[in-house]
Amino acid sequence: MARRTLGDDEAALWKAFVRDVAPLRGRREAAGGFVREETGKTESTVARQSEGGRNTGMMTVRLVMAQPARAPRPRPAPHVGVRAPGLDDTQWRRLSRGQMRVDARLDLHGYVVQEAFEEFHRFMQRSRVMGWRCVEVVTGLGSGIRGGSIRRELPHWLHRADIAPMVLGVVHSHQGNQGALRLLLRKKR
Repeated sequence: MARRTLGDDEAALWKAFVRDVAPLRGRREAAGGFVREETGKTESTVARQSEGGRNTGMMTVRLVMAQPARAPRPRPAPHVGVRAPGLDDTQWRRLSRGQMRVDARLDLHGYVVQEAFEEFHRFMQRSRVMGWRCVEVVTGLGSGIRGGSIRRELPHWLHRADIAPMVLGVVHSHQGNQGALRLLLRKKR
């Protein structure tokens, strides 16, 4: 630990600096009138000396690395055809068998990927505002070996932080047609 002399002007500046600092709740222990932080690893002790060179007291300063605030972890979007937690048997059966009434349908045929994403994003926001429960997104099969680019990108869009919390279940609208997805949306609270 490094020790150095702290002048009166530095001591006054330090007091002014820590005047409005409140200790963290939890993880603390009072030690000699100072609040001691248990999680910090860096500590330095500063000796205050008067102008005559006498030691007038020790002040322990603990520097704590601040943890970034954690955002609430969004619910992961379910994968296509996989039942998500929180989805009851009846709803899952109705969704996977195509027995749920579709409130709205978005057809992305003829769009380039960026325009399709913008349309999809607007559609999902509108779905939330309107309170729709089941929607269908038609991408088409595409002409490539692995299908069209919009069809390949749609599952990635469903995992975005602003879209994933809205989606409760995802299935193909028909087993023979892999070019359309039916989405069961969470109820608006």
